[in-house]
Amino acid sequence: MKLSIISGRSGSGKSTALRALEDAGFNCLDNFPVNLLDALAASTHEDVDYAVCIDSRNQTLDRFPEILAKIVSSNIRVQVIYLDALTGTLVKRFSETRRRHPLTDEHTTLLEAIEAERDLLQPIADAADLTMDTTNMRGSQLIDAIRSRVAASKVPGISILFRSFGFKFGVPVDADFVFDIRCLPNPYWDETLRPLSGQDEAVVEFLEQHDTVHKMHQDISGFLESWINAFEADNRAYLTVAVGCTGGQHRSVYMVECLGRHFQSHSGRTLVRHRELPMSAH
Repeated sequence: MKLSIISGRSGSGKSTALRALEDAGFNCLDNFPVNLLDALAASTHEDVDYAVCIDSRNQTLDRFPEILAKIVSSNIRVQVIYLDALTGTLVKRFSETRRRHPLTDEHTTLLEAIEAERDLLQPIADAADLTMDTTNMRGSQLIDAIRSRVAASKVPGISILFRSFGFKFGVPVDADFVFDIRCLPNPYWDETLRPLSGQDEAVVEFLEQHDTVHKMHQDISGFLESWINAFEADNRAYLTVAVGCTGGQHRSVYMVECLGRHFQSHSGRTLVRHRELPMSAH
Protein backbone atom coordinates (compact mmCIF):
# COMPACT_ATOMS: atom_id res chain seq x y z
CA MET A 1 0.00 0.00 0.00
CA LYS A 2 1.07 3.53 -0.74
CA LEU A 3 -0.52 6.38 1.23
CA SER A 4 -0.15 9.92 -0.08
CA ILE A 5 -1.18 12.74 2.24
CA ILE A 6 -1.96 16.09 0.59
CA SER A 7 -2.18 19.24 2.67
CA GLY A 8 -1.52 22.96 2.47
CA ARG A 9 -3.16 26.32 2.83
CA SER A 10 -6.54 26.89 1.19
CA GLY A 11 -6.16 28.08 -2.38
CA SER A 12 -2.80 26.39 -2.91
CA GLY A 13 -4.20 23.66 -5.19
CA LYS A 14 -5.04 20.72 -2.90
CA SER A 15 -8.20 19.80 -4.80
CA THR A 16 -6.36 19.89 -8.12
CA ALA A 17 -3.61 17.67 -6.71
CA LEU A 18 -6.12 15.19 -5.31
CA ARG A 19 -7.93 14.99 -8.64
CA ALA A 20 -4.62 14.32 -10.41
CA LEU A 21 -3.96 11.38 -8.08
CA GLU A 22 -7.51 10.10 -8.54
CA ASP A 23 -6.98 10.14 -12.31
CA ALA A 24 -3.76 8.20 -11.73
CA GLY A 25 -5.67 5.38 -10.00
CA PHE A 26 -5.46 6.37 -6.34
CA ASN A 27 -8.49 5.98 -4.06
CA CYS A 28 -8.96 9.57 -2.88
CA LEU A 29 -10.62 10.95 0.23
CA ASP A 30 -11.06 14.67 0.85
CA ASN A 31 -11.10 16.44 4.25
CA PHE A 32 -9.93 13.25 5.94
CA PRO A 33 -9.73 13.25 9.78
CA VAL A 34 -6.18 13.00 11.11
CA ASN A 35 -7.21 10.65 13.92
CA LEU A 36 -8.46 8.07 11.39
CA LEU A 37 -5.22 7.88 9.38
CA ASP A 38 -3.80 4.91 11.28
CA ALA A 39 -7.13 3.06 10.99
CA LEU A 40 -7.14 3.64 7.22
CA ALA A 41 -3.56 2.40 6.93
CA ALA A 42 -4.33 -0.73 8.98
CA SER A 43 -7.49 -1.69 7.13
CA THR A 44 -6.53 -1.35 3.47
CA HIS A 45 -5.20 -3.96 1.07
CA GLU A 46 -1.48 -3.85 0.31
CA ASP A 47 -2.09 -3.49 -3.44
CA VAL A 48 -4.34 -0.44 -3.06
CA ASP A 49 -2.96 3.12 -3.19
CA TYR A 50 -4.74 5.83 -1.23
CA ALA A 51 -4.52 9.62 -1.26
CA VAL A 52 -6.12 11.75 1.43
CA CYS A 53 -6.43 15.50 1.74
CA ILE A 54 -6.11 17.11 5.18
CA ASP A 55 -7.01 20.77 5.63
CA SER A 56 -7.23 23.32 8.41
CA ARG A 57 -10.80 22.37 9.37
CA ASN A 58 -9.38 19.22 10.97
CA GLN A 59 -9.76 19.21 14.74
CA THR A 60 -6.77 16.98 15.54
CA LEU A 61 -3.92 18.51 13.54
CA ASP A 62 -1.66 18.54 16.61
CA ARG A 63 -1.73 14.72 16.63
CA PHE A 64 -0.41 14.45 13.07
CA PRO A 65 3.30 13.83 13.92
CA GLU A 66 2.40 11.11 16.43
CA ILE A 67 0.01 9.29 14.08
CA LEU A 68 2.37 9.63 11.10
CA ALA A 69 5.20 8.06 13.12
CA LYS A 70 2.92 5.14 14.00
CA ILE A 71 2.04 4.54 10.33
CA VAL A 72 5.67 4.77 9.22
CA SER A 73 6.72 2.25 11.88
CA SER A 74 4.27 -0.26 10.37
CA ASN A 75 6.29 -0.24 7.11
CA ILE A 76 3.54 1.35 5.03
CA ARG A 77 4.86 3.62 2.28
CA VAL A 78 3.76 7.13 3.22
CA GLN A 79 4.53 10.41 1.52
CA VAL A 80 3.41 13.82 2.73
CA ILE A 81 2.99 16.52 0.08
CA TYR A 82 2.50 20.09 1.30
CA LEU A 83 1.30 22.78 -1.11
CA ASP A 84 1.61 26.49 -0.49
CA ALA A 85 1.80 29.83 -2.26
CA LEU A 86 2.62 33.40 -1.35
CA THR A 87 -0.01 34.95 0.89
CA GLY A 88 -0.74 37.69 -1.67
CA THR A 89 -1.36 35.04 -4.32
CA LEU A 90 -3.77 33.14 -2.06
CA VAL A 91 -5.69 36.35 -1.32
CA LYS A 92 -5.93 37.07 -5.05
CA ARG A 93 -7.17 33.55 -5.82
CA PHE A 94 -9.95 33.80 -3.25
CA SER A 95 -10.90 37.27 -4.47
CA GLU A 96 -11.09 36.09 -8.08
CA THR A 97 -13.13 32.96 -7.36
CA ARG A 98 -15.24 34.60 -4.62
CA ARG A 99 -14.96 31.44 -2.55
CA ARG A 100 -15.22 31.65 1.21
CA HIS A 101 -12.12 30.74 3.20
CA PRO A 102 -12.94 28.01 5.76
CA LEU A 103 -11.51 30.07 8.64
CA THR A 104 -13.20 33.40 7.92
CA ASP A 105 -16.12 34.61 10.04
CA GLU A 106 -17.58 37.89 11.23
CA HIS A 107 -14.46 38.47 13.32
CA THR A 108 -11.76 37.19 10.93
CA THR A 109 -10.76 38.79 7.63
CA LEU A 110 -9.54 36.79 4.63
CA LEU A 111 -5.93 37.88 5.17
CA GLU A 112 -6.07 36.98 8.88
CA ALA A 113 -7.54 33.57 8.07
CA ILE A 114 -4.87 32.79 5.47
CA GLU A 115 -2.08 33.75 7.85
CA ALA A 116 -3.61 31.83 10.79
CA GLU A 117 -3.91 28.74 8.60
CA ARG A 118 -0.13 28.59 8.26
CA ASP A 119 0.25 28.10 12.01
CA LEU A 120 -2.50 25.48 12.18
CA LEU A 121 -0.92 23.39 9.43
CA GLN A 122 2.67 23.73 10.64
CA PRO A 123 2.80 20.14 12.08
CA ILE A 124 2.09 18.80 8.58
CA ALA A 125 4.40 21.27 6.84
CA ASP A 126 7.25 20.23 9.14
CA ALA A 127 6.72 16.55 8.25
CA ALA A 128 6.43 17.05 4.47
CA ASP A 129 8.50 14.87 2.16
CA LEU A 130 7.77 17.27 -0.69
CA THR A 131 6.86 20.96 -0.45
CA MET A 132 5.54 22.57 -3.62
CA ASP A 133 5.24 26.31 -4.20
CA THR A 134 2.26 26.83 -6.52
CA THR A 135 2.53 30.64 -6.67
CA ASN A 136 3.47 30.67 -10.36
CA MET A 137 1.79 27.40 -11.35
CA ARG A 138 -1.24 27.06 -13.58
CA GLY A 139 -3.57 24.15 -12.87
CA SER A 140 -2.15 22.10 -15.75
CA GLN A 141 1.39 22.62 -14.42
CA LEU A 142 0.40 21.42 -10.95
CA ILE A 143 -1.28 18.35 -12.43
CA ASP A 144 1.87 17.59 -14.40
CA ALA A 145 4.02 18.00 -11.28
CA ILE A 146 1.80 15.72 -9.18
CA ARG A 147 1.64 13.05 -11.88
CA SER A 148 5.38 13.05 -12.53
CA ARG A 149 6.66 13.40 -8.95
CA VAL A 150 4.02 11.66 -6.84
CA ALA A 151 1.84 9.34 -8.91
CA ALA A 152 4.74 7.97 -10.97
CA SER A 153 7.06 7.30 -8.01
CA LYS A 154 6.77 3.52 -8.08
CA VAL A 155 10.53 2.99 -8.33
CA PRO A 156 12.36 2.97 -4.98
CA GLY A 157 14.94 5.68 -4.44
CA ILE A 158 15.06 9.43 -4.46
CA SER A 159 13.27 11.54 -7.07
CA ILE A 160 15.39 14.47 -8.27
CA LEU A 161 13.84 17.53 -9.91
CA PHE A 162 16.19 19.95 -11.68
CA ARG A 163 14.56 23.35 -12.23
CA SER A 164 16.00 26.37 -14.04
CA PHE A 165 14.90 29.85 -13.02
CA GLY A 166 15.74 33.53 -13.37
CA PHE A 167 16.93 35.45 -10.32
CA LYS A 168 15.17 38.57 -11.65
CA PHE A 169 11.86 36.74 -11.09
CA GLY A 170 12.68 35.44 -7.61
CA VAL A 171 14.28 32.33 -6.11
CA PRO A 172 12.08 29.19 -5.87
CA VAL A 173 11.14 28.81 -2.21
CA ASP A 174 10.66 25.04 -2.41
CA ALA A 175 14.21 24.23 -3.58
CA ASP A 176 16.48 22.05 -1.44
CA PHE A 177 19.59 23.39 -3.21
CA VAL A 178 20.02 26.62 -5.18
CA PHE A 179 23.01 27.11 -7.49
CA ASP A 180 23.83 30.55 -8.87
CA ILE A 181 25.53 30.39 -12.28
CA ARG A 182 25.32 34.09 -13.21
CA CYS A 183 29.13 34.16 -13.25
CA LEU A 184 29.21 32.13 -16.49
CA PRO A 185 29.46 33.75 -19.95
CA ASN A 186 26.06 35.09 -20.96
CA PRO A 187 24.62 34.32 -24.44
CA TYR A 188 22.14 37.16 -23.91
CA TRP A 189 24.74 39.70 -25.03
CA ASP A 190 24.94 38.08 -28.46
CA GLU A 191 21.95 39.51 -30.33
CA THR A 192 21.66 36.41 -32.53
CA LEU A 193 21.34 34.19 -29.43
CA ARG A 194 19.14 36.49 -27.34
CA PRO A 195 15.77 35.18 -28.62
CA LEU A 196 16.86 31.55 -28.19
CA SER A 197 16.99 29.37 -25.07
CA GLY A 198 19.49 27.01 -23.51
CA GLN A 199 17.77 24.17 -25.36
CA ASP A 200 18.81 25.53 -28.75
CA GLU A 201 21.93 24.18 -30.41
CA ALA A 202 23.45 27.60 -31.09
CA VAL A 203 23.31 28.49 -27.38
CA VAL A 204 24.68 25.06 -26.44
CA GLU A 205 27.62 25.55 -28.80
CA PHE A 206 28.30 29.01 -27.38
CA LEU A 207 28.35 27.79 -23.77
CA GLU A 208 30.35 24.64 -24.44
CA GLN A 209 33.23 26.73 -25.83
CA HIS A 210 33.99 27.89 -22.28
CA ASP A 211 35.92 25.81 -19.77
CA THR A 212 34.17 27.55 -16.87
CA VAL A 213 30.84 26.10 -18.02
CA HIS A 214 32.22 22.56 -17.97
CA LYS A 215 33.83 23.18 -14.59
CA MET A 216 30.55 24.44 -13.14
CA HIS A 217 28.74 21.32 -14.38
CA GLN A 218 31.41 19.07 -12.92
CA ASP A 219 31.32 20.84 -9.55
CA ILE A 220 27.52 20.76 -9.21
CA SER A 221 27.17 17.15 -10.34
CA GLY A 222 30.11 16.09 -8.15
CA PHE A 223 28.59 17.76 -5.10
CA LEU A 224 25.21 16.11 -5.66
CA GLU A 225 26.74 12.70 -6.33
CA SER A 226 28.60 12.95 -3.03
CA TRP A 227 25.45 13.65 -1.03
CA ILE A 228 22.54 11.88 -2.76
CA ASN A 229 23.23 8.61 -0.94
CA ALA A 230 23.12 10.46 2.37
CA PHE A 231 19.71 11.89 1.54
CA GLU A 232 18.44 8.45 0.53
CA ALA A 233 19.81 6.98 3.76
CA ASP A 234 17.80 9.63 5.60
CA ASN A 235 14.66 8.29 3.85
CA ARG A 236 14.26 11.35 1.66
CA ALA A 237 11.98 10.62 -1.29
CA TYR A 238 12.34 13.96 -3.10
CA LEU A 239 15.13 16.40 -3.87
CA THR A 240 14.61 19.69 -5.73
CA VAL A 241 17.69 21.35 -7.24
CA ALA A 242 17.25 24.87 -8.62
CA VAL A 243 19.81 26.43 -10.96
CA GLY A 244 19.51 30.13 -11.66
CA CYS A 245 20.90 32.71 -14.04
CA THR A 246 19.69 36.27 -14.57
CA GLY A 247 16.64 35.66 -16.75
CA GLY A 248 16.26 31.88 -16.61
CA GLN A 249 16.43 31.52 -20.40
CA HIS A 250 19.96 30.55 -21.46
CA ARG A 251 22.61 29.45 -18.95
CA SER A 252 20.38 27.88 -16.30
CA VAL A 253 18.29 26.06 -18.92
CA TYR A 254 21.41 24.63 -20.52
CA MET A 255 22.86 23.55 -17.15
CA VAL A 256 19.63 21.92 -15.98
CA GLU A 257 19.38 19.96 -19.24
CA CYS A 258 22.96 18.73 -18.75
CA LEU A 259 22.36 17.77 -15.12
CA GLY A 260 19.14 15.99 -16.03
CA ARG A 261 20.89 13.84 -18.63
CA HIS A 262 23.79 13.14 -16.26
CA PHE A 263 21.62 11.98 -13.37
CA GLN A 264 19.15 10.07 -15.53
CA SER A 265 21.82 7.37 -15.71
CA HIS A 266 21.89 7.26 -11.89
CA SER A 267 18.15 7.25 -11.29
CA GLY A 268 15.05 6.61 -13.35
CA ARG A 269 13.30 9.29 -11.32
CA THR A 270 15.00 12.40 -12.67
CA LEU A 271 12.87 15.29 -13.92
CA VAL A 272 13.74 18.55 -15.69
CA ARG A 273 11.61 21.69 -15.60
CA HIS A 274 12.23 25.28 -16.75
CA ARG A 275 10.26 27.84 -14.79
CA GLU A 276 10.69 30.78 -17.13
CA LEU A 277 10.11 28.95 -20.43
CA PRO A 278 6.66 28.25 -21.92
CA MET A 279 5.15 24.87 -20.99
CA SER A 280 5.71 23.65 -24.56
CA ALA A 281 9.45 24.05 -24.03
CA HIS A 282 9.58 21.89 -20.87
